[in-house]
Amino acid sequence: MTGTPLDPRALRDAFGCFMTGVTVVTALGPDGKPLGFTANSFSSVSLDPPLLLVSIANSSINRAAFESAPGFAVNILAEGQKDVSATFARPVEDRFATVYWRKGPVGSPLIAGVSAWFDCTLEQTVLAGDHTILIGRIGGFEAKPAPGLGYYRGAYVTPAQTAAQLPTGPDVVISAILEASGQILLVDDGQGGGLTLPTARVGREGVQTALAALIAATGLTAAPGSIYAVYEDVAQGRQHIAFRCAAETGRPARGAFVDLTAEGVAEVTDPAMRVMLERLADEARIGNYGIYFGTHEQGRVQRTGER
Repeated sequence: MTGTPLDPRALRDAFGCFMTGVTVVTALGPDGKPLGFTANSFSSVSLDPPLLLVSIANSSINRAAFESAPGFAVNILAEGQKDVSATFARPVEDRFATVYWRKGPVGSPLIAGVSAWFDCTLEQTVLAGDHTILIGRIGGFEAKPAPGLGYYRGAYVTPAQTAAQLPTGPDVVISAILEASGQILLVDDGQGGGLTLPTARVGREGVQTALAALIAATGLTAAPGSIYAVYEDVAQGRQHIAFRCAAETGRPARGAFVDLTAEGVAEVTDPAMRVMLERLADEARIGNYGIYFGTHEQGRVQRTGER
């Protein structure tokens, strides 16, 4: 079998590093020909057994083929594969005509040159509103050092562009949701006994540099993760960006890990942040995550699914 052995720690690290990437979900149709579609993202469900999920629109012409296929693969595109993303996002008679691919260890199509791939057997399908959730059991995966291709506010971004694409300046605040074993790190809010996430203002260094420094200041080992919420605090006149970051369990330089539950985050003093963490706790229970866009009072959650 090719790819990385299914070591839980390596698998967790792969999830943490690539959750923000643009993905192409692939499978073999009844005639043996490859099928695929571009998805916003995917979500981990379980490390034991190793499960992940993606969702496909019920209106998709490929839905029946994916439901009946023995498995599927999640291909995390590299930063130079915008053309591949565009090909699989629009109606094309043969999306694989200009794409080199091979069968993975489980048998699903793997696209050449991607940043990472997960090859899965189909474990379960779940009807959820206007989408169908495909839950896959990971049979093989590989994560490469090639930077991934991101998608933010209707535009592609790459690691080199991220600081320019995301809002920066003295009125931008970032927070790190450092997750480990069902817990998150909270620190003193500095206002008399309440709690908050590790938070920092963004200056000219840009979002990614500020996030790396924020994580380093906690004393924990964690990979900068995916955007979980982007909202404007109208009262304070600032933009807030929250990132989910998979962390290794350890002793933080300040603060402490608390259970990711409504009770565990009850002492978070900022109402918008507390509501965000309560949503994360709910989503973690079912393994279906979304990204919040709006203000500190109201907005919308964009769910995982086909674009």
